[in-house]
Amino acid sequence: MAGNSNAKILIIGCGISGIAAAVKLVKAGFNIRILEATNRSGGRIKTGTLGENIIEIGANWIHGPSEENPVFCLARQYGLLDPEALTPENQGMDIGGHPPWVRNAFTSSGRKLNEEDISPALEMFAELLYESSKFHIQGGEPFASVGEFIKSEVQKRAAEEWKDIDTATRSLRHCVISNLLKVECSINGSHSMDEVGLGGFGLYKTLPGLDCTFPGGYEGLIRSLMLELPAGLVTYNQPVHCVHWNNTEQKETSVLVECNDGETIAVDHVIVTVPLGYLKKHHSTMFQPSLPLHKLHSVQRLGFGTNNKILVEFESPWWDADCEVINFVWEDEDAMLDQVPDIQRSWLKKLFGFTVLKPTERYGHILCGWIAGHESEHMETLSDQEVAQAVTQLIRRFTGNPIITPKRILRSQWFIDPWTCGSYSYLAKGCSEQDLDNMMEPLPPKGSQSKPLQVLFAGEATHPCYFSTVHGALTTGWREADRLISHYSSTGQSNSPKSKL
Repeated sequence: MAGNSNAKILIIGCGISGIAAAVKLVKAGFNIRILEATNRSGGRIKTGTLGENIIEIGANWIHGPSEENPVFCLARQYGLLDPEALTPENQGMDIGGHPPWVRNAFTSSGRKLNEEDISPALEMFAELLYESSKFHIQGGEPFASVGEFIKSEVQKRAAEEWKDIDTATRSLRHCVISNLLKVECSINGSHSMDEVGLGGFGLYKTLPGLDCTFPGGYEGLIRSLMLELPAGLVTYNQPVHCVHWNNTEQKETSVLVECNDGETIAVDHVIVTVPLGYLKKHHSTMFQPSLPLHKLHSVQRLGFGTNNKILVEFESPWWDADCEVINFVWEDEDAMLDQVPDIQRSWLKKLFGFTVLKPTERYGHILCGWIAGHESEHMETLSDQEVAQAVTQLIRRFTGNPIITPKRILRSQWFIDPWTCGSYSYLAKGCSEQDLDNMMEPLPPKGSQSKPLQVLFAGEATHPCYFSTVHGALTTGWREADRLISHYSSTGQSNSPKSKL
């Protein structure tokens, strides 16, 4: 298909969706170029170090590492995974998006909780999450958001199922529910579960397999993919100011891409892979003419929030050897809260706890704290010292150990990153499948007489059921490359398409 080399294609963004599209198009013989606003490839896949250890600042896991997951298949092909991740047992586990982790739980009065203290709340919460995911099929959702549904149902069910339990125990179980709502905020990348739509909650699909990580860092996947591209294809530190599409003045090409430094590039097709957070903030200046209203409304309706990490290293562990997740339960949150009333004073209450970096032989004693929402955005504005001090005090309070001192701390800052403006997408209240369809629809829209496929859209927020994931992002890059490949094979054009305008 080398005849396609005359069609000029520009990809905006060198994250995994942009790279995936590029690899496929180059193999099909297309002439492409990638513009990247930053000085690196990978986008929200970002590996760093804490002391001697390789850690993830961005994407953390392969969610559902099994044959159906293209990220898993590529990682296996490139030899980037541990042997355990490759076993049929690991691939066969169906965890429904919530790994069966061994947990330690502590309260704000410094008490370590037993399994029986937390399991009734965990079981009720898991049941309600499952029920929340069914409304997209059956309809008739009783509330607009997942948060409202869960809180309402907990009140009803607790009044019945926990009626013979003493007040203190019942109160503690409600506090555990608050903690689990915060966990869900991190999973969904939302400020509150009151902002996550109940009707669309079940549109997100999980894949089988026990979530796994990259021993050498997620960026190893990016490096391996980049090696499949010819050198010099990517221009770094080159932000795009505006995509001028439906360009009748241009006789040969229909899209003119204007960069921040004034460079203009005339092309036949542009694949836009910028994060939804960036699109929300800049859509009005990024496209000329503006996005069609139905697409614009979907950009505005879909949720895009912040989920940050606070990585903390210790000389020795204060958690159990088999522990995989630590939950911090505030005993004053029996009103089932997943957001704090005073963010500046109480932002750290949003941190639900930590996951433990495993195996210990590789990482030593490192915990990854998770904090979502506006509290997380506030955390980004604080100094490293303020964050370290706050986290140290928090851990001392919950463990009841006044001398625990972290060795090192590192946090992510995805909201103030001007090219991401947050972490990943979720279906907000009022969103439906139609919004995801609108996100992936190319410009000009169907029914237009103009030249087709001038502007195409890829990235995690354009996937109908794997939004928010790396495998979703990767698949959308392939999807848009395939769209162009099939366009040229069906039109039979081997030369640059001439504008008929």
